[in-house]
Amino acid sequence: MNVEIYQEDGVESGDTADLDPTVFDIEPNDHIIWLDVKRIQAHQRQGTSKTKERSEVRGSGRKLYRQKGTGNARVGDAQSPIRRGGGRAHGARPRDYTHDLNKKEKRLARRSALSYKAANDNVRVVEDFSLERPNTRELGDLFDLLDVAGQDILLATTEVEREIYLSAQNLPDVNVQEVHSVNTVDILDADVVLLQEGALEWLTDVLSTDEAVPA
Repeated sequence: MNVEIYQEDGVESGDTADLDPTVFDIEPNDHIIWLDVKRIQAHQRQGTSKTKERSEVRGSGRKLYRQKGTGNARVGDAQSPIRRGGGRAHGARPRDYTHDLNKKEKRLARRSALSYKAANDNVRVVEDFSLERPNTRELGDLFDLLDVAGQDILLATTEVEREIYLSAQNLPDVNVQEVHSVNTVDILDADVVLLQEGALEWLTDVLSTDEAVPA
């Protein structure tokens, strides 16, 4: 599968890039995609919610009044969850929501997501480029020339490109990520995946082998 390589001015360079079928043309595994999305979203949960239970609220532990003979319902202490100011029954406690997948499953999930994008012709390749200074208009013009403006765009750069990242801050539909940090959710959330040449090489080298893959 070949795609055109575009220059940083949005013009076709005349060269093509080969999308490795073992990365961009596999039978997507929807269950693995779901597991990886669940893993990523679980890692974003803090798990710090906490409420006070009856042993932690302020108040005496003395029985409010005697058990029998008052005509009232029997009660315990003022910390009871059924009384105003009492503790919370079965309250939230800090917990760790994270869970993990093995490296092959993480790799398969990203390959499956990329295959969905490639099958719908939503993968673009652009030459490696940098900006001398943050320039939102210049980056927006590139997207216009590539005919992807107005869509949710994932721009995967070969290295950390601070100027490109800052240029995209005022473009709400653009997500700029160094390719090493791109995960399954980033790919699925994008309408178009725009890869720098070096980013494409990295993805091909890493996802088409059985080597370790960064989480």
